[in-house]
Amino acid sequence: MSVQDSNPRHVAIIMDGNGRWAKKRHLPRAMGHQKGGEAVRRAVKACSKYGIECLTLYAFSSENWKRGEEEVGDLMNLMKKFIGSDLEDFIANGIRLRILGDYTAFEPEIVALLEDALERTKAGKQTLAVALNYGSQQEIARAARLAADQGEISPETIAANLYTADLPPLDLLIRTSGEIRLSNFLLWQSAYAEMYFTEVLWPDFGEQDLKLALDEFARRERRFGGR
Repeated sequence: MSVQDSNPRHVAIIMDGNGRWAKKRHLPRAMGHQKGGEAVRRAVKACSKYGIECLTLYAFSSENWKRGEEEVGDLMNLMKKFIGSDLEDFIANGIRLRILGDYTAFEPEIVALLEDALERTKAGKQTLAVALNYGSQQEIARAARLAADQGEISPETIAANLYTADLPPLDLLIRTSGEIRLSNFLLWQSAYAEMYFTEVLWPDFGEQDLKLALDEFARRERRFGGR
C-alpha cells in the first residue's frame, strides 16, 4: 500500500530542537526559533501536498512561561511576525487556523491578531491547529469540569469538550530532536495514535522528513486495542 493511499487525516508535531540547532551553530536562540518558523511553513505546504486534513503544532506550552523573559519575548515577536506575513497565504490556500489552549493570556495585540486570523480563515478546508498556552492535563481537567456541568462525565462527554472536539481523531504524532516523551501534549488524543520520533532538529525538518514519517505510518497495522 502506497503512502498516497494511506496517509493520516490528522498529524501533530512536537516541534523540538530550535535551541539546540542554534547552539550547534553558535547562534542566539532567537535564530533557532526563526528557522523553526521556516520549518512550519514547509510542514504546512507538505501536508497540503499529501492531502492531510489537519496539522496540529505544539507552539507554546503553558510551561513555556518559565523560560527567560528575553526568550519568551522573542517567541511572542515571532508569533506576531508569522501571523502578519502568512495570513494572506493561509486565506489564499484555504487553510483554517484553529487555536488550542487559552490564547487570551497573551498580550492584547497578539490576541487581536489571532482573533482576526481565526475569523478570516474560518472558511478554509485544511486545518492548521496551533497549541498556544496549552497543556494537555489542564485541557482534560477543563473538559471534565464542563462535562460535569453538563450532567455526565464519560469518555464521550470529555472528548466532546476538548479543544480538539471538532478536529479529526489524531492519527500520527511526530516529535523531532530525538526526545522520546509527550511533554503534556495531546495526552487524551494520543490514546491510539501512532508515534514517530526522529533525531532531526525542528529547524531542519522538511518535506522529506515528513514523508519518512508518513511511510512509517503506512507500514504500521493499527488495531485500536484489538488483535
